[in-house]
Order: sequence, then C-alpha cells, then structure tokens
Amino acid sequence: MMARARDGASEGCWIRAERQISGRGRQGRAWSSDTGNLSASTLVRVHPGDPPAPTLALVAAVALHESVTVAVPGLDVRIKWPNDLVVGDAKLSGILLERQGDAVVVGFGVNLRSAPSIADRATVSVASLIGTAPTPADFLDILADLMTYWIATWRSAGLEPVRQRWLAAAHPIGAALRVRSGNTAVDGLFAGLDRDGGLLLRTAETVRTVHAGDVFLL
Repeated sequence: MMARARDGASEGCWIRAERQISGRGRQGRAWSSDTGNLSASTLVRVHPGDPPAPTLALVAAVALHESVTVAVPGLDVRIKWPNDLVVGDAKLSGILLERQGDAVVVGFGVNLRSAPSIADRATVSVASLIGTAPTPADFLDILADLMTYWIATWRSAGLEPVRQRWLAAAHPIGAALRVRSGNTAVDGLFAGLDRDGGLLLRTAETVRTVHAGDVFLL
C-alpha cells in the first residue's frame, strides 16, 4: 500500500491479503497471519485543517471495534490503548499506521479463524470463541464502511466524538495497567485519554501522559 500511496492512489482504496507471511507489527516486530484472518490496509490522505494525523489511530480503533460488534454480536471486546482489540487480556487484533507525506497507511490484522503465537502476550481468535467466524471479505465490507463514516466524523466534528466513542469501548477507568517503553516499565491506573488521545496513567505520585509504549492489562 505504501507504494500505491507514493504513486498517488486515492484515499479509501484497500488492499487485502489472503495470507500474511512477512508482515510488520509495532516497533518493527515480525507478524504473520494464516488464511481466514483479515490482513488489510487502507489509505488516508491528510488534508489541511484535519485533526493531527496520529489521532487516526483512535479513528481506526473505533471503526474496527464497531466492525467486530456488528460482525460478531455479543462478543465482549475492548480497545486497549492505543488501538489493539482484546477479549479479556488476549489480543484479537492490531492496527499499524505508517505515514509518508500526506499519506497515512492504516493496516489491520484481525484474528478471525486462528490466532498467531506472540511470545509475551495471549492471543485469541473469533472462531476459538464462538466456533465460527465471518470471512475476511465479509468483514472488510463492514470495516470499510465504518472507516469511511468515522474518518468523515473526525474531519467534520474533530477528535472529541471519536475520543468519547473510544473511551466507551475501552477497558474501564481505574483498570490496572503496565506501560513498557524500552527497558522501563511503569505501573498505574487507567485515567482516560487527554484531549489529543494520549494515555493518562495515574501513579502514586501523579497522572502522567503516555504518547508511546506497550500497554499491558494487569
């Protein structure tokens, strides 16, 4: 998708892979996904006057969360900052954003049929929870519509309605978290999001704003 972005592809185009064998997760981690899971990416062109481009992470998380609730009614899925979806403490999906110029490529990975093994965290798939799963093509139809809706909302109404919808879908205020950045880990309680989408972490001493790091539910 990044090559298409450089070649001038329009906003709203999508690419879906049947199987992902050399994907890349956050912080350059290797990522793979079997047939039956969703591996897809879309392109957003940042316009003058848009909210800050990094807040598209919240847009993508909200759209993906709503897609799961539509495709799999009754599944108790939550957003974990900034944009993972979890069932309990197990990862169901992830999102990766990359930018070049005015282009932001938003990549989605959703464990529909199977869950890849990740060394330091639990994973889960839709099929393992309910015995069946939507096809990647059917799921993408839902996701593409909801991404269009939430990008339009982000542009017309600003970040705040996205932020409020994100908070409604996240783990509750007061949830115990560990934030790891490099070799440093800080434990605290989830205190919401700041107005720019940063994670608010309440520790014994203060409330700190986190803009980058790996977050774990305790």
